[in-house]
This record gives sequence, structure tokens and C-alpha cells, in this order.
Amino acid sequence: MLRVACILLFLLGAFLSNGQRVFEKSDTLNNKRFIGITTGITTVWAGSIIGLSQVWYKDIPKSKFHFFNDNNEWLQMDKAGHFYTAYKINQLTTNMYLWAGAKKKNSLIIGTGISIGYQTTFEILDAYSKDWGFSWGDVTSNTLGSLSYLGQELAWGEERIIPKFSSFPTSYASIRPSVLGSNFAESFLKDYNGQTYWLSFSPGTFFKNSKIPKWACLSFGYSIDEKLVGDQSLYTDNLTGITYQEKREFLFSLDIDFSRVPIKKPWLRAIVKQFNYLKIPFPSLIVRGNQLTGSWTGW
Repeated sequence: MLRVACILLFLLGAFLSNGQRVFEKSDTLNNKRFIGITTGITTVWAGSIIGLSQVWYKDIPKSKFHFFNDNNEWLQMDKAGHFYTAYKINQLTTNMYLWAGAKKKNSLIIGTGISIGYQTTFEILDAYSKDWGFSWGDVTSNTLGSLSYLGQELAWGEERIIPKFSSFPTSYASIRPSVLGSNFAESFLKDYNGQTYWLSFSPGTFFKNSKIPKWACLSFGYSIDEKLVGDQSLYTDNLTGITYQEKREFLFSLDIDFSRVPIKKPWLRAIVKQFNYLKIPFPSLIVRGNQLTGSWTGW
């Protein structure tokens, strides 16, 4: 959500200061844009490392470089998060270099390298932290996410399968606030029970001469419920005596590909496209454990 807001503010500010031309890709390599983008990415990358080292990792006991196998934790929801993040970083970075006038092949190579490299940086930081370690599962998810965007562009020349994200607050965070978050911002990131990762696609992009609008999508989601401990399937609340049993959730819903909505104005089309980071609420079918249920919003 924060990334989307920042992008929208950037686009709005650029439009107000430079007019609609800022939304048009350069036909040839624009050195000012290229240098500006590269400088910005380098600054964000370095700033992330410094900031996390001083804030997130500051009080974590250090250790020698070591590995950590967390593949069985949180029913792989964290791996879905790594996939999604790496995919979106590759997409965003590639599109920025295309906007600067770089060739598509070069933009894809740069975007893929930055996506995998940036995510791997944090695995290295984890590797020297006693509480965590270098996770090959995370690295695999990061790589698959980044390559998924690259593969679609190489195979189809366009994005047809779109990873998306949705989240809502749950009551589980109040049961284990130290793990699932003690406030809205923390639980938004830590409470996997409230998160859903989606893959949306339009049948109209796969069939020639289809009358289905290319912006109309089907969407499949994955989430979990009653998961309060990363590596345990059961958790009993000492205050209430209630026992929670982990469950996987599989969802089916409708969605919109905002990049294909027919909007004529370049500045508005560029802004609306950014909503593809999120899955908008739509009625959904949910398979939770062995039960089939429904939801008006997909939550």
C-alpha cells in the first residue's frame, strides 16, 4: 500500500511540474532519465541497508554466517510474499528503464538483476543474525518471482498473469501481538491470516478474437487462517482456553487488470495502472480446510 501511494504521489507531482510528456516513454535513450533512475535505485538500496542495520537488526544478536530452513513455517505464506515482492520490483524497475528509453531486452536484464540482488541483500543480513539465517527457500521464491515477470515478457511480450495482494485486520493479532503485530501497521505486515496473495489473468489475452474484455480477469488466491505460530499447527490461548487449528485457504474471485482499462489520457492511465499492485474487493468462493464458503469482499 505504501509503495502504491508513493508511486501515485510521484506521478502526480511529475505531471503538475512537467505536463503530460513525462508519462510518455522516450523513443531513444534519455541520459537524464537513465542517470536519475539509476541514482534513485542506488540511493534506495543503500538507504534500505543502512536503515535496517540501524533499526531492524540493531538489537538482534549477531552470529557467523549461517543457514536457516524456514520452508515449513507459516504454511509458506512468507514465500508467497517474497515471490510477490520480487515480481513487482522487477516489473517496476524494468518499466522505469523502458520509460528512460532503454531497449526492452536491456531493461529486462537490469530489472531482473536488481530484483534478485536487492532481495538477496536482506538474506545476507539475516545470515549474520542469530535469530534468523540465510534461507534458500526465500532466495528461491525471490528468484521465481523475478523470473516469472521476465518469462512472461519473453514468451508473450506482455504481462498476462498478474500477482496481486490484499489484506484486512484480524482478531488473531490481539492474541499474540508480539508475533502478529501490536498495532495496525505491524499486523498489516506480520499477520499472515489477514493477507491474501492472488494471481489474476484475463481469458481474453489467451484466446484470439475473444469477445471477453482484456481488462476482465479471473483471480485465484492463497491465504491461511487460525495460524498463530510459525512452525506449529495448533495454538491454545491461555486466557480463553480456545485452541486454534491452522488451515489453508484457496480463493476464487473476479478482478480487473487496470493496465488494460481503456483510458485515453496518458497521465490518468499511468495512475490507474498502479492499482494492479492490489486485488480489489469482489465476491469470492473460499475453500477453507474442508469447507466451502463465500465472501462478498474476498476476505
